[in-house]
Amino acid sequence: MISKTAIVCALLALVGSVRSFAQSGPSELFTAWQDRVRSTLAQQSAWPIPLVTASSGLLQVARTDIVRQITPAETETWNYDNTKGIALVPWYKVEFDALPPPYIQHNSKAEDGFGDFSMLLKYRLAAGNAAHGDYSVSFAVAGTLPTGSYKNGSLAATIAPTICAGKGFRRFDVQSTLGVILPAGDTAKLGRAVVWNTVGQYHVAKWFWPEIEGNATFYHGGANDGRVQNFVTPGLMLSKFKLERDERNRLALVFGGGMQIAATQFHTYNHGLVLTTRMLF
Repeated sequence: MISKTAIVCALLALVGSVRSFAQSGPSELFTAWQDRVRSTLAQQSAWPIPLVTASSGLLQVARTDIVRQITPAETETWNYDNTKGIALVPWYKVEFDALPPPYIQHNSKAEDGFGDFSMLLKYRLAAGNAAHGDYSVSFAVAGTLPTGSYKNGSLAATIAPTICAGKGFRRFDVQSTLGVILPAGDTAKLGRAVVWNTVGQYHVAKWFWPEIEGNATFYHGGANDGRVQNFVTPGLMLSKFKLERDERNRLALVFGGGMQIAATQFHTYNHGLVLTTRMLF
């Protein structure tokens, strides 16, 4: 039988551990986390996150977008947040994103409401900073849950494996992603989509990164079977505005904007204005 003295000693030890963690644990945990993030991200290129195309490297950032789309019927759709959120680097070479549902507003008879909740897990396969090849290659798996209201989301959960790669040439870089969106149900109705995004960025002066993107979707099955939709997206990223003079502090702001312009006969909207704000930490 366990004695009362042993129980009291165990409780006192537990209280001491909790008190010790409360006094020093959180700060030590945060310091270790930031040291790991600095070490991991220093091994890859320092290009800004593209406007639409996913980054080929790892990210630790809080991000929000606002998108205004004009459809062929001349109706407007506003997408607040555009499935953006928090990206963290919890382990070496690993990124995890939690992406809250966007809010979608229409100026038509369609009901306004929230879209789907999403998550993403990315593993960086290889990378080199500007002094070691200036490149990055990653593999990501994104998933969505059908949380959308009033038909503002998908009918089923989806999973989207994607390969991401990028290469820098001094002030110029090219990044490209290729993935497929696979619904977990209603496949005959929803079909599958192959998504291919490519961006070219050029660094001008201190903060300016003009870019141009190609955002293509190839539909297989479903209502749009055999169709291709492509947008040409000129944009400008302003990166990055440091909030602290300490070089070890990653806290910084990035701003950007651009216009998606339909470049194929089939398109679900004619053009879309995209505005973005990011905070690196």
